[in-house]
Formats: sequence, structure tokens, C-alpha cells
Amino acid sequence: MVLDLDIPVRVVSAPTLRESDGLALSSRNRYLSPRDRQRAAMLYGMLAEIASGLRQDTGGMAGLLERGRKRLAEAGFAVDYLEVRDAQTLAPLSSGPASDMRLLAAVRLGSTRLIDNVGV
Repeated sequence: MVLDLDIPVRVVSAPTLRESDGLALSSRNRYLSPRDRQRAAMLYGMLAEIASGLRQDTGGMAGLLERGRKRLAEAGFAVDYLEVRDAQTLAPLSSGPASDMRLLAAVRLGSTRLIDNVGV
């Protein structure tokens, strides 16, 4: 957006701050029940696993994403989205590996919506 609209700002990225079990730090985490808080760490683990598969180009993008969605759903997550996008444009990608990809996810555990992303 900054490039498209020629906005005179510099975007600086930073790593996501995480709990010791990998869950992204968020004020929303306090709304998780103790049981859901334990399960919530699975989200980052799944993202890391899929990202590794994408880097190694194992199983194909669609298959990796579908297995990830299925495993999250089986663990009690309601998956809003789990997608791979171009890291610069956020355009959808249907095959990989691309040079700069981002794996994006939004899920719900109970009434809490969790979002996370990892570089690929």
C-alpha cells in the first residue's frame, strides 16, 4: 500500500514476540480458557511445520495447507483462513516456492480469535 499510494513513510518489520511455547503475544490471549491456552500453542507449531514443508517443496502447497486446516480443526480450532501469500503484495499464491512468501492464519478457540503469520 505504501508503494502503491506513494506514501512517504518507511515500513520497518520486526519479529513477532512470542510466549515460550510459540504463541504470539496478544492481549487477546487472556480470554483463552486454561485448556484453550494450552491448545493455542499448536497454531504456531502448525505454521512452522507448513512453512518448513513449503521451503522444502514437499507435498505441494495445496496439500500442506489442507492437512494443516484439517489438523487444526481436529484439535478444536475453527479456521477462518490458512493461506500462503506473496510477502510484498499479499497476492494469493497457488504454487511454490516463490522467493518471498508469508503464511497467514486466523483461527478461533472458543470466542477468542487468534492471528499469526510466519515467513517462508
